[in-house]
Amino acid sequence: MKRIVIVDDEDNIGRTLRLILERENYHVTVCRTGSEFRGHPEVARADAFLMDVRLPDVSGIDLLRELRQADPRTPVIMISGHATISDAVEATRAGAYDFLEKPVGRDRLLLAIKNAIEQSSLREENERLRELVACSSKMIGTSRVFRDVVEQATLAARSDARILLAGESGTGKELLAAHIHENSPFASGPFVKVNCAAIPTELLESELFGHEKGSFTGASATRRGKFELADGGTLFLDEVGDLHSASQAKLLRVLQEGEFHRVGGEQPIRVSVRVVSATNRDLSQLVAQGKFREDLYYRLCVVPIRVPALRERTSDIPALAQYFLADFCARNNFKAKTIAKEVFPYFEAYPWPGNARELRNVVERMAILTPGDVLVPESIPVEIRVPPDPTPRSTVQEARLRAEREHLLRALEAAQWNVSSAARALGMERTNLHKRMRALGLSRER
Repeated sequence: MKRIVIVDDEDNIGRTLRLILERENYHVTVCRTGSEFRGHPEVARADAFLMDVRLPDVSGIDLLRELRQADPRTPVIMISGHATISDAVEATRAGAYDFLEKPVGRDRLLLAIKNAIEQSSLREENERLRELVACSSKMIGTSRVFRDVVEQATLAARSDARILLAGESGTGKELLAAHIHENSPFASGPFVKVNCAAIPTELLESELFGHEKGSFTGASATRRGKFELADGGTLFLDEVGDLHSASQAKLLRVLQEGEFHRVGGEQPIRVSVRVVSATNRDLSQLVAQGKFREDLYYRLCVVPIRVPALRERTSDIPALAQYFLADFCARNNFKAKTIAKEVFPYFEAYPWPGNARELRNVVERMAILTPGDVLVPESIPVEIRVPPDPTPRSTVQEARLRAEREHLLRALEAAQWNVSSAARALGMERTNLHKRMRALGLSRER
């Protein structure tokens, strides 16, 4: 049932509009003043607003501007019994969807409401589908370990069971969460993301559960939290291990009872949300240390899925690298580039501590710094192409040799491996540089 909030101080008008809309199965709330409107709990859940231009305590257009700042998506239809062209123009500039004159005809009212809600719904659906298409196109990999994880996620997605994705940073947990949403009974609803580690602790509860106007300094308007925004869809809690204890308790209540209170609010709000969580930490260890609630852990971890690190699926690296390169060139209007096959042995030998995110960054850096159309081994960053020597170094002589090797390597890279140019830059004879290169094992083929 769609929710309409009417703001009009004339009892007859409010009563008439309510009767017309309720007969069409709308849920209607009527506010007589701007103050009543600002403090009403239904405002944050409305699908459309009907607002008089002239209210006893505030200008309807000023209230419209205030509402547009707090909620730019929900359509507002202005109504007036003393309409002027200037009023209509000002309302439109302030963000009104439509402008109706009193007395408002039944058919004109219903058409305006229907069109406003449909346009808003289409805009949200378009954004959701665009995001899902983008996410699903990035699910790249044919290795056995990757296919097993995707298969597990697809099977788990068919139910409403809560899923916990565990894996190192940069492994693609968010993309897998989007895949789960897309293949779930909640796919027609929104997919809302929250990075628990990126939000300051003092703002996290407001971000998750919303807040009432005036509940704290800076709360100039009522705001819906992520749980309300995700109602009927999926809420993805990334880095859930970073939730502080108070937020853990409130999250547990939502998962147990399906309801919560906004910060500063007394009205319970019920939602139907599928929760998918992710962490790069060992939650069971945090539970043992008393840093994470055990009851919350078992609520979140109904279906645990471990997302493999990139070094565990090296056969997927060529396809991922080529995808990242094509995507980067398309986004930046670069001429299409390719990756030489000689590059991949270096990529597959590197441990990728930053996983797919690090691989993307390296490929983009190579694309930027390579003048030609083919990324060659010489384009690979030194730290990947020439891995550090794992042999322990304990003597001063060995430290000097390592420092000399790195110094010569940087000079050769800067000179594009022209030994004569590198020797001049280093202030040494070319033959002497050749000797030091042989002694230190430096060669362009490495």
